[in-house]
Amino acid sequence: MKQITSRENSLYKELKLLATSSQVRRKAGRTLLDGVHLCEAYQQHLGAPELCIVSDAALNDPEVSKLLELCESQHIQCISLPANLYQAISQVEHGVGIMFLVNTPSPALPENISENSVALDGLQDPGNLGSILRSAAAAGIKNVFCSSGTVFAWSPKVMRAGMGAHFLLNIFENIDLEVVLKNASIPVLSTSSHTKTTIYQADLAQPLIWLFGHEGQGVSGSLMALADMTVTIPQQAAIESLNVAASAAICFFEQVRQQSFQ
Repeated sequence: MKQITSRENSLYKELKLLATSSQVRRKAGRTLLDGVHLCEAYQQHLGAPELCIVSDAALNDPEVSKLLELCESQHIQCISLPANLYQAISQVEHGVGIMFLVNTPSPALPENISENSVALDGLQDPGNLGSILRSAAAAGIKNVFCSSGTVFAWSPKVMRAGMGAHFLLNIFENIDLEVVLKNASIPVLSTSSHTKTTIYQADLAQPLIWLFGHEGQGVSGSLMALADMTVTIPQQAAIESLNVAASAAICFFEQVRQQSFQ
């Protein structure tokens, strides 16, 4: 295992840029997976990383040792960093001390959408996006289409909130949602406070594209016009609106419930 001890090392500089800049991650098509859980999930679902990075302080940790052994058996390059250098690129406070450098998956856009999917219009909060991805994966949804204004799905904060859900989904970024929705062969359904039809009254036992929007502004008018149906989630009048991630989870699992009775 190669040890890097200098901040001026070219590889270390590259890793630090990837760790601290979403723009660099997008341009490079690479990202860092921080922590044992994400690294294990990546190995299980997508295979070998490009590089394994470990803190010297974590070398004797049993979970880290197991991942290192697996990486070495696959002839994956591994490097170790002193704790201070590792912490400078880690986004996880009090983390175990292991990261993978991986290429960001970039699946081909499907010509025909026939499976349960989600379209996200300008979602800004990394925690919300990660939570939606986690709920989508748990509900058996396959595709997630993100507009150009949506936060980068492969940022460290989104991945931590997603808890490995990324590796079970086809995530498409910088997508023209109008084109996707116009060409969809299954219904598009959006939530709205301006309708009386509840999600419990709607027919959700069929494949759908769920459409959710910006936390404050909601779905744009041009995209809302492409929805085949709008539904509302019943709630107490004292609360103005549900968080978008909570709304998505309620919708996804009401669909799961209805489909289970088919």
